[in-house]
Amino acid sequence: MKALILSAVFFVGNALSMNVTAQSWLVADDTGKIIQSQKDDLQRSIASITKLMTVMVVLDANQNLAEQITGDFNRAQLIQMALVKSDNNAAKKLCDNYPGGFTYCVRAMNSKATELNMEKSKFVEPTGLNPMNISTATDLVKMVKAAQTYPEIVSSSRMPVVKVKVKKKWFFFKNTNPIIGHHHSFLVSKTGWTKAAGGCIVMMIDTEIGRRIVVVLGSKNTRTRIPEAEFIATST
Repeated sequence: MKALILSAVFFVGNALSMNVTAQSWLVADDTGKIIQSQKDDLQRSIASITKLMTVMVVLDANQNLAEQITGDFNRAQLIQMALVKSDNNAAKKLCDNYPGGFTYCVRAMNSKATELNMEKSKFVEPTGLNPMNISTATDLVKMVKAAQTYPEIVSSSRMPVVKVKVKKKWFFFKNTNPIIGHHHSFLVSKTGWTKAAGGCIVMMIDTEIGRRIVVVLGSKNTRTRIPEAEFIATST
């Protein structure tokens, strides 16, 4: 896979020119300074990247993480499932059980976006299934920088698999980012995919050339988003 990507990439001076399928992408350093980008201010649906914002506002509410939310899962487990497995029901349950309920949760998501100066971002629900959850690559850098300050998000971003025990039975849910645990040191990782959004991913990783924030929006599919993001991260 990496060889195929390399064959599709060439350099012009110091500028990186890539034959990638993403409609919008960028790579920034750990301060958020953009190193390379393409259409980084283009508003697009962001699919399950939404769940990063959902989890941030839930954690901001300082609710009991050990509280049982459903018959089988507590709040901490639902956070892990929302981030690692990208479970839509887990994200909705977290929002439904936010102080004041679903409406207040979504309101908090938009307030958080305003607080982070994400001027071109809007959230209408917590899962990312609605195409009206929109943002830009530039705005999402700000969200990733904020997300890496939450220990629960960092620990979930480093999990190749979530293990959940229900009664006497263990359930295993693989991370939607398959390179976690194999390549790089992750601080933040969240994938997304819908027909409207295409393949998406945001991540903050430590590489041999420094810490990088990468945003890929509108990649062709779920197979192209991660190789494209990894190459962008390690080639600039």
